[in-house]
Amino acid sequence: MKRLPSVSLSVALTVLLAAGCAAGGQGNTETAQSGADDASSVVIAMGPTSEPEAGFDPAYGWGAGEHVHEPLIQSTLTVTNPDLTIGYDLATDYSASEDGLTWTVTIRDDVKFTDGEPLTAEDVAFTYNTVKESSSVNDFTMLDYAQAADDTTVLFHMTRAFSIWPYTMAIVGIIPEHAYDSATYGSNPIGSGRYMLRQWDRGQQVILEANPDYYGEAPKMQQVTILFMEEDAAFLAAQAGEVDLAYTSATYSDQAIDGYSLAAYDSVDNRGFNLPAVEEGTDDAGRTAGNDLTADVRVRRAVNIGIDRQEMIDNVLNGYGSPAYSICDRLPWYNEASEVEYDPEGAAALLDEAGWLLNEDNVREKDGVPAKLNLLYATGDSVRQALAADFADQLGELGISCTVEGVGWDTAYDRALSDPLIWGWGAHTPMELYNIYHTADGSGSARYSPYSNAAVDAYMDQALACSDLEESYELWQESQWDGQTGVTQGGDIPWVWLVNIDHLYWVRDGLQVAEQKIHPHGHGWSVVNNVDQWSWS
Repeated sequence: MKRLPSVSLSVALTVLLAAGCAAGGQGNTETAQSGADDASSVVIAMGPTSEPEAGFDPAYGWGAGEHVHEPLIQSTLTVTNPDLTIGYDLATDYSASEDGLTWTVTIRDDVKFTDGEPLTAEDVAFTYNTVKESSSVNDFTMLDYAQAADDTTVLFHMTRAFSIWPYTMAIVGIIPEHAYDSATYGSNPIGSGRYMLRQWDRGQQVILEANPDYYGEAPKMQQVTILFMEEDAAFLAAQAGEVDLAYTSATYSDQAIDGYSLAAYDSVDNRGFNLPAVEEGTDDAGRTAGNDLTADVRVRRAVNIGIDRQEMIDNVLNGYGSPAYSICDRLPWYNEASEVEYDPEGAAALLDEAGWLLNEDNVREKDGVPAKLNLLYATGDSVRQALAADFADQLGELGISCTVEGVGWDTAYDRALSDPLIWGWGAHTPMELYNIYHTADGSGSARYSPYSNAAVDAYMDQALACSDLEESYELWQESQWDGQTGVTQGGDIPWVWLVNIDHLYWVRDGLQVAEQKIHPHGHGWSVVNNVDQWSWS
């Protein structure tokens, strides 16, 4: 581990925690108080990227997007249970029409916003129609419009059948039609959730206060303070006892902090490489796309079975992770048949079969062309860099010569059309499978294969059109591997998945963190999905 600079911790924390201009905040400016001194409060350190740039407005991504979490300030129609099945929040029931084009949702009649006004189906319809028009974070093309049939019934009219709509309903916080202004709501949100925004010091902290009129079980934690800190600063704050829970990474996992333990939570926050599945050429935009080596499915299958994932976990993640075989490991729609055994001999045989033979330098070549890959990773991400280097070493043992290059995201996306790039994915919705594997249309994540399999497309289309959510899981599983074809196992492997990264936190002794559901991509707000249930012992 690198040695931390000898800075004045008191000065650093003063700058971070001191009262300042509460831009857009509510109430008087205050400093964070550690839960060690107050049994009804908790102080949590998250990374700076966890701070919502547009504020706490669901119409602009709060609770949704890449780092999905429960919005806390607002209620949602549904929730995801610990096993990632669907449960109810505002909703009391929902159903889809036989053709899947109309969803009927009934809601509670005892819910009020924090300004005292009742929450009705009109607010739900307004929220979804607003989000559909405003959101640049989530795809709402499946929704035509929402309509309030009466005070407790909302109808969602769809443009196409969409069986996994309950997962979308679990991330959209309901906003009040009577008090919504897109210019100011993000800084002064009115909701009906477990907490209210008491104060927001931009770039520093957010203080949430329990909603005294919440319709559900009263939160045990009356005050939740979120500090936005770089990882090194979060570690220093834990050492100084100024926080109760602080995010960290495997880099710090061999350290010890008096009065704290290291908690590791399972995630589907995976890392893997796209393997362009077509030969090199030029796409419609004139960009280089495709890769002559990875265009051969036997090469991609060899890579999939020729990688020792456990070695990566042990040596790069210090043991804090799990092998990844798909984009959705351990979720309800995951197919366990996606898992493969580490088999370097089998990988070598596949490469031989494909005509890529070892030369005297132990590098494979075909028709005089060496087997080479240039592996890309995002500059500044040390974990991805280390995983890319390990991946390169392992491919080198198979006879594939690799270089590793750090690139900025401004160029990474175009470069990834032809060179494998290490990505991070993982979401609480099967739609991520669709976005990555369904036939590419020139946009979206699928273009990084680009990949097309009619059988896979059919399974996914049938899954979306399915009238029953639970039954759709099996169709998503079939798209991964049906015994003959799919995107994993002995299938097409347009992406190779390496590891799921455990989300690590320093937790103060005595803090009882409630059971965590598997975390999605993003090491931030997911941990506080159930902060209202945390307690001190």
